[in-house]
Amino acid sequence: MENYNYYQMLIKPFWSPPAWIFGPVWMALYVIIAITYGVILYKFISKNLSWKIALPFALNLIFNFSFTTIQFGLKNNLLASIDIILVLGTLAWAIIAIYPRYRWIAILNIPHLIWVFFATILQLNITYLNM
Repeated sequence: MENYNYYQMLIKPFWSPPAWIFGPVWMALYVIIAITYGVILYKFISKNLSWKIALPFALNLIFNFSFTTIQFGLKNNLLASIDIILVLGTLAWAIIAIYPRYRWIAILNIPHLIWVFFATILQLNITYLNM
């Protein structure tokens, strides 16, 4: 509840979606992440995928899971903006890296990429508006 209150107190752009939409969207995206990143982990562990392809997926998970702690735990919009740019960058890198080997993983992560792109623009706007 405290996270919700914190988010509600921030100045947001007029086009910002209501706070309740983030939960269902991320729930759907976490299903995609669990399936595709699980396959990546399995392929890496079974030595069917190089670390060069697995690396952006691992980094993406780290940055992705760090965002909530930075934004709502530390309540630091600037660090959250830097983090979400890293989420977007590593996700794009991961999709490009995996596309030649497993196109279905790349394609399945397109909604994830679109949402993270939108969330990045939103976070950058929130950071600017709350300076």
